[in-house]
Amino acid sequence: MARTGSTTRERSTSTHADRTNGQSRRQEKTAKLTLEELVRQTKAGEVDTVIIAIADLQGRLMGKRLTGPYFLDHVDEGLHACDYLLAMDVDNEPLPGFKFSNWGTGYGDMHGHPDLSTIRRLPWLEKTALILCDVETMDGKAVDVAPRQILRKQVERARKLGFNPKTGSELEFYLFKDSFDQAAEKDYRNLQPYGRYIEDYHILQGTKAEWFNRLVRNGMEGAAVPVENSKGEWGFGQQEINLRFAESLEMADRHVVYKNGVKEIAALNQVAVTFMAKWTMAQAGSSFHLHSSLWDTKSDKALFHSANGGPHGMSTLFQHYLAGLIALARDFSLFYAPFVNSYKRYQASSFAPTSIVWSYDNRTCGFRIIGHGPSLRVECRIPGADANPYLAFAATIAAGLHGIENKLALPPEFRGDAYTTKDLPRVPGNLTEAIDALAKSQVARQAFGDDVVEHYLHSARLERQSFDSAVTDWELRRNFERI
Repeated sequence: MARTGSTTRERSTSTHADRTNGQSRRQEKTAKLTLEELVRQTKAGEVDTVIIAIADLQGRLMGKRLTGPYFLDHVDEGLHACDYLLAMDVDNEPLPGFKFSNWGTGYGDMHGHPDLSTIRRLPWLEKTALILCDVETMDGKAVDVAPRQILRKQVERARKLGFNPKTGSELEFYLFKDSFDQAAEKDYRNLQPYGRYIEDYHILQGTKAEWFNRLVRNGMEGAAVPVENSKGEWGFGQQEINLRFAESLEMADRHVVYKNGVKEIAALNQVAVTFMAKWTMAQAGSSFHLHSSLWDTKSDKALFHSANGGPHGMSTLFQHYLAGLIALARDFSLFYAPFVNSYKRYQASSFAPTSIVWSYDNRTCGFRIIGHGPSLRVECRIPGADANPYLAFAATIAAGLHGIENKLALPPEFRGDAYTTKDLPRVPGNLTEAIDALAKSQVARQAFGDDVVEHYLHSARLERQSFDSAVTDWELRRNFERI
């Protein structure tokens, strides 16, 4: 889906959105494919490439591209890949010390079992389809440390209690006129963003990047990733595209397809994007606002509202759920903010939260209650755009269920400016604090298992060690001549 110089305007194919139970629902014109439909399209030459992929520790897609003929002959084979894919950093370097995968185990293969409910076309890539996989050992056992499996377990745990978790992603990113290669050649300095003043809701400023955002919106619709809207955000060149809510596993799949797709569309059009939580201290950070609610598994009825409920119509169930999110926000912060850079986003008066409190429609708080009636829900504002959605959703569900199962009392609603109010519980100030909080969390070990917790703690500790071994630009500028 490359940008062209044509002035022809593509006619919108968006369908009307009905409002049901206070939340958007519609008939998807660009639904996912069945296996039979994919086989037919491949035989007809409409698809000649099938990507099969898993999500790695960072929530990135890792896999292989199959030719159409090979796919037809090996439909059930899935993905064979080195197990270091779940034991590496963002540089794809295999890291020492993991129990799951290491030099001592020989870095053998693992199996990606295709989830045939995830088949979709990727319109920005010619004649290409994508299938997401669950990770197994070669003898068919689920790999517990795989992000998709971690989320699946929490969803199954909720469903056993009669709850269907639904979530929605708001993702922010920065768009630059430089290509990825040009940005690297500049050492990521003096980049040209698509904007030179605050863009938030600004239609004129947003028009400058509309050619790109339109490609993303329409491309995602064609990839069965329904979009609500896009708009300019606070930073220079910062964009936000909101995805329609869905069941949590489906939403996480959409999230990773979207994030990967935005980067691919940028690369194909010789521009760059970043989902870093804080790409520069001079501009706003990029958030992943995580909306969540629970629905009845039998009636598909929203469970967070009660006509005779507590504050803002919050049901007792919702109050316990939110209390769990608040109680475990520090414990689970590593799943919301996984990198050293993640914590530089938490700045006062920046619209990124610094405190772990809740309020109705208050953007200074870590947890913002929004909606009314059946659409009542919580927006967790703690995750950055760099978070792995499978892990962030899993942490949210686990925390909410902890609150429900233990009938935790909801703290009083905060009112006012949470940035300036003293003595409020705070999000961790850095990756080290987040590591320590997760390491001490017995709830995390009960919810996810010791192996999962230790796997992600080890990854985070290695990330911190990598940063500690680097000489930063700040150190050079401050000390080169002066000391």
